[in-house]
Amino acid sequence: MIVPVGTKVLSKGKIAGTHHVYPEGTLAVIVETPLDASHAYRVRLSDGFETSLTRAQFVLLRTHQEEGFREGMGALEDHELTTSVIYRCLVGSRAYGLETDTSDYDTRGIYLPPAERHWSLYGVPEQLENRETDEVYWELQKFLLLALKANPNILEVLHSPEVLHATPIAEELLAMRSRFLSKLVYQTYNGYVMSQFKKLTSRRERGLEPKWKHAMHLIRLLLAGITALEDHVVPVRVDEAHRSGLMSIRMGDMPFEQVDQWRLELHRRFESAFRSTTLPDRPDYETANDFLIRARRAATEVPQ
Repeated sequence: MIVPVGTKVLSKGKIAGTHHVYPEGTLAVIVETPLDASHAYRVRLSDGFETSLTRAQFVLLRTHQEEGFREGMGALEDHELTTSVIYRCLVGSRAYGLETDTSDYDTRGIYLPPAERHWSLYGVPEQLENRETDEVYWELQKFLLLALKANPNILEVLHSPEVLHATPIAEELLAMRSRFLSKLVYQTYNGYVMSQFKKLTSRRERGLEPKWKHAMHLIRLLLAGITALEDHVVPVRVDEAHRSGLMSIRMGDMPFEQVDQWRLELHRRFESAFRSTTLPDRPDYETANDFLIRARRAATEVPQ
């Protein structure tokens, strides 16, 4: 690609000027571009001197700055943020009670970064992920924001029956998990299932095999959403009354027409539960915010 006129660059080597030699890393601006990448660019230095440089003789200033930032990030690699995990649990099929012998152990949770790392130029990632071990940990603020939006995956983390680790601050969060439930559950759960079933139907119309495991989890989400509206709790483990039907879907033993009929019935129940629910219109933002501030303060404490 041809670098456009006006781009700031840094020289990779020395530049011989009229009266003196400019050092490597001299700042210049491209004032004329070549017809193709094999010819030289015309650049102007800060004192007005102009010269020609090939693409191999300069680096974009922006690229140089980004590389410096990445080097700074590298200096922080010893700060292993997984040691800041405050909550860890199992989700997925093994938490739902819908696992098979080959099911993975999906671990999810929350981490509270040290204050100095959080305040640094480099900040902290919104989530830590290890694909080899199927682990994902959200930074606390990101997690709270998703929970307030009634994200189904996040609410399941809060309600998982398979807790592997929880610090006192995490226990405090679990004790207030009902504060994140609101009528938004209807929009997020119901809307997601409807959009995904359209994709499943479209796939089937193209003569492709339905993704049975995905279909099973969509039905499970509807069941969970209905219970959340009616009982103010997100059921993660499936009850025995529904387990055999869900496993039948997973194994492809239930005809798609029957699966879709079950879905439509659950949508009607969901709408009825939404009309009669006593959940608030909005989650408790104030309590969530107060908790985040307390947690942030706790992260400033330096162990003695």
